[in-house]
Amino acid sequence: MSEAFVVGQMTVKDPEKWTQYRSQVLATLLPFDGELVFRGEQALSFSGVNLHPDIVVIRFPTLELAQGWHGSEAYQKLIPLRQDAADVVLTAYAT
Repeated sequence: MSEAFVVGQMTVKDPEKWTQYRSQVLATLLPFDGELVFRGEQALSFSGVNLHPDIVVIRFPTLELAQGWHGSEAYQKLIPLRQDAADVVLTAYAT
C-alpha cells in the first residue's frame, strides 16, 4: 500500500470565498484519513514558469482514499465555491 499526495496549485480570485472554502475543506478530509501537509506561497522559481503562486499538499494513506475524498458528497458540494474562489489545478501523486 502506497501513500498518495493531492497537490493543489492555485491562483486566488476571491479571497473572501477562498477563506470560506478553506474553513470547510479540512473537515471533508477526516473520514478519508487525509492530512494537510503544508500550504504555501511561491517564493521564487529556480526553473520554468509556474502559473499558480499558491500550493497545498494533502497526504492520504492510499490513492483509493484520495479518490474517495475527492468523489465524496461533502467535497463535491464545495467544488462550486472553490471554482468561484480560485483557479485550481488539482492532481494526485502516488509514492
